[in-house]
Amino acid sequence: MIVSRRFHYIFLKTARTAGTSTEIALSRFAGPNDIITPIMKADEKLRQQEGGCGPRNHHARPGQWQSIGQLRTLLHRGHSLFRNHMTGQETRRLLPADVWDNSFRFCVERNPFDRVLSLYYWCTRRGHRPSLDEFIESPQLNLLIDRGRRIYLDQDGNPLVHRILRYEELDNQLEELRLELGLPEPVRLPHAKSGFRTDRRHYSEILSPCSRRRIETLFQPELNRFGYRY
Repeated sequence: MIVSRRFHYIFLKTARTAGTSTEIALSRFAGPNDIITPIMKADEKLRQQEGGCGPRNHHARPGQWQSIGQLRTLLHRGHSLFRNHMTGQETRRLLPADVWDNSFRFCVERNPFDRVLSLYYWCTRRGHRPSLDEFIESPQLNLLIDRGRRIYLDQDGNPLVHRILRYEELDNQLEELRLELGLPEPVRLPHAKSGFRTDRRHYSEILSPCSRRRIETLFQPELNRFGYRY
């Protein structure tokens, strides 16, 4: 997650949507007062290689950001202020109102059928790999909900972001966004967390009818909102 006070944007990071690659690319333009949350060690190494800025200001003192009441709550919780995959609701509570209100907020979504396959190969990259049908019937699919729509919607299902980019058109849409935000150079996406998917066939050749129905049930809101079809 990135809060850019330099270019006045907030990037909320969803899962299995090239979020880490986007975060690495955007961190190249970070200012000293921006908030950048930590990512995995291997990804931090890639970020350094790409010339991006590492984690900063995510442990900023609560008193810099909150009222006294919020400060007491945060100190009682005893955890870092800002972290990877924070929801929009959490981010809004922690930031000063003027920073939240005056920032262009965005995230990325992806076709759920393809996104589930990406999660499958990521979660089973080490050790035992269950069948795809077994995985899709497991509670692990809830990760894509917790780090998907709950990142960018409020409790009533209203968007907390100004724009939801599509993974399938990410390069072009990031370039459009770059021009709007005034970023000085194109957003070059590295390939973080890639290479784990061994079966590169289209999802329609891989998913069983049962798995297709379960994905359609779990991700009906995404299918309806973005017009994704099998």
